[in-house]
Amino acid sequence: MTRLKTTFLTSIFFLLLFTFSLSAQVDLLPERFQFDPQLNYDPAIPSPEAHLGYQLGETFSLYAHVVAYFEKLATSSDKIILSKYGETYEGRPLINLVITSAENHQNIEQIREKHFQLINDSYTNKEELINSEPVFTSMSYNIHGNEASSTEAAMQVAYRLVAAQDEETQKVLNQSVIILYICINPDGRDRYAYWYQTVARAQPAIHPRDLEHYAPWPNGRTNHYWFDLNRDWVWGIHPESRGHTTEYQRWMPQVHVDYHEQGYNSNYFTMPGTTPRNKLLPDTYEALSDTFGMANVKAFDKYQLNYFTREAFDFFYPGYGSSYPSTMGAIGMLTEQGGIGAGRAIETDDDYILTFRQRIFDHYTTSIATIKKSAEHRKLLLRYSMDAWNPAKKKSKTFAYFLPADQVGYINDVIAMLLRQGVRVDRLKQSARLMGLKSYRTGQTSAQELPAGTFVISMDQPRHLFISSIMDRNMIIEDSVMYDMATWSAPLAYNLDAFYTEQMIRLPELESVTAPPQTEGKLINPNANYAYVINWHQRHAPKALAKLWEKGYRVRATEKSFAKDGKTYPPGTLVILKGRNRDKMENIADDLGAIATQTGVVIEGFHSGRADKGIDLASRDSRPLKQPKVALMVEPPFSTYTCGQIYFLFDQETELPVERIRTSILKQTSLPRFGQRYGYADLNDYDVLILPGGGDDLEKMFAKESLESLKEWVRNGGVLIATESA
Repeated sequence: MTRLKTTFLTSIFFLLLFTFSLSAQVDLLPERFQFDPQLNYDPAIPSPEAHLGYQLGETFSLYAHVVAYFEKLATSSDKIILSKYGETYEGRPLINLVITSAENHQNIEQIREKHFQLINDSYTNKEELINSEPVFTSMSYNIHGNEASSTEAAMQVAYRLVAAQDEETQKVLNQSVIILYICINPDGRDRYAYWYQTVARAQPAIHPRDLEHYAPWPNGRTNHYWFDLNRDWVWGIHPESRGHTTEYQRWMPQVHVDYHEQGYNSNYFTMPGTTPRNKLLPDTYEALSDTFGMANVKAFDKYQLNYFTREAFDFFYPGYGSSYPSTMGAIGMLTEQGGIGAGRAIETDDDYILTFRQRIFDHYTTSIATIKKSAEHRKLLLRYSMDAWNPAKKKSKTFAYFLPADQVGYINDVIAMLLRQGVRVDRLKQSARLMGLKSYRTGQTSAQELPAGTFVISMDQPRHLFISSIMDRNMIIEDSVMYDMATWSAPLAYNLDAFYTEQMIRLPELESVTAPPQTEGKLINPNANYAYVINWHQRHAPKALAKLWEKGYRVRATEKSFAKDGKTYPPGTLVILKGRNRDKMENIADDLGAIATQTGVVIEGFHSGRADKGIDLASRDSRPLKQPKVALMVEPPFSTYTCGQIYFLFDQETELPVERIRTSILKQTSLPRFGQRYGYADLNDYDVLILPGGGDDLEKMFAKESLESLKEWVRNGGVLIATESA
């Protein structure tokens, strides 16, 4: 028995030793993936390896170290300018690089101003600009934080452009202005990179089931609020998106590539993609995108790298980093490197060892190939953008869009978005009756009396392609499988009344809108004797309610409408009765005035509680509103995105506290108890439980006993909110 046991243990030892040897033999820096070592580089300019202290691909670079490298590069070369264009929720700087020849940099603002003359309808020497001015090429890296190889590649790309001393690179820099957005999502990237460094083994874990390849929920794909920033280019909900699209508008490039990763068993995707396509784009878009795809293919053929084209990824939805630029007159493109969850090295389904180094190399290779091809076709690309910006060449039948300004809700958000995207917005100086307008709601054509102040978005402007792509009620779509979003008409998405016309009508006198409209909050009749009311239909009434609760006010909500002083107030109107807030009497006017200003709501004071029609202000059909204690379930099986949307709504939009509860610490045998090591939270301590969208595992989470406990909690007054599939 002893001998048998010894033999068994010896076998296990040699098996483990063999397994260890296999892992130890993994080469993180294959000789095959070198970054153009044949070129001469300026020794005065530090390489990424010299600055970081390790070779690209050995580990994941923390964002602060990446920024420090680019700052060093910018002080070492007269071919590069580093700019900060924003800041993330977590305080990380958002930066981009502008790279061109030293001679161009001396006149960069003049070059940029001349570039914009291609957009100017009244400028008559555009052919001269096409013959003389550089092409603008931009690239966005790492918008999904756990698709981390592209930011690493950006360091090598920038170094190659400013340090290489060959004639071809200098020619490219003379003919190009290159804008690199080195990391669109630093918060998500660092979330992933920090986690990876805590679990990384000394010997690379190549087996897919190892912990290194399983980042915990919510992983690093999303930003601080768990949003997918690659769906936010148009809407600009988050500072990362508002920052880079505002900066994009400063340059308006001819070529833009958005860099991504996909599952590690997939080979590299390069252009062109598949259907459906935005049929409003110029006819030459697809051929030109294929030209860049072929440049990448040629480079990949040289290095015997695996790739595919045309089989996946549509460019229909205008909010991607690959399609937004196309609606702005550029050749917008996508690349997808296999690698999500691959760590530093992983064994793929065909027994190939995919390294982090290769992923960086592949993105470096396509970046350089694209930059070269863009310079080679400089004139063709400048002419493409010039034509794309020309409203006389638009494909849309729409002449103009009309948005009445006196709508409660999101009208200000939409106008702010359009202005941020460089769209010219006007408004009617006086009311006008216009014939042949079509309603977004019904599609019916009729005459409409539009009030003064109505916003007018004419299609006779350079951003016509962008306007059509987000404002058209129904876009033409090919019969095809949609990768992601299929509909988004801005007026309908924001629940606005709107009209459009396909007729060439004479517009009344207009005035330009130069700044986003703001809803001015104010307190009317601050010295009211009896009560104050807040119409709940106002955009930020929920935020006002949260601030009232924060200050300890007793608030009621009407369950029926009422009329007073010639105005009608709907159900849900908030009522602050002075007689129920006597402890606040000394500061009530100051508090309500501050809340009105901070939230942009109108608060109205009344000397009497008697209504002209309907219920009175202290009616039994108005009920007290007590601040609820809210629990939001997070972690699987719930959707990261839906959790993030709700979390953002509470934390940023409404500013009402919400507690995020992990499902992984939910006691299945006793639903009311949350928590483990650090104590329990009883479900009965919460008034509201929110279930974001979840999959089939939700049934396992709420087993029979747990479900009965949940039902009992609801019967006792708890409010359960289930969204989407939950």
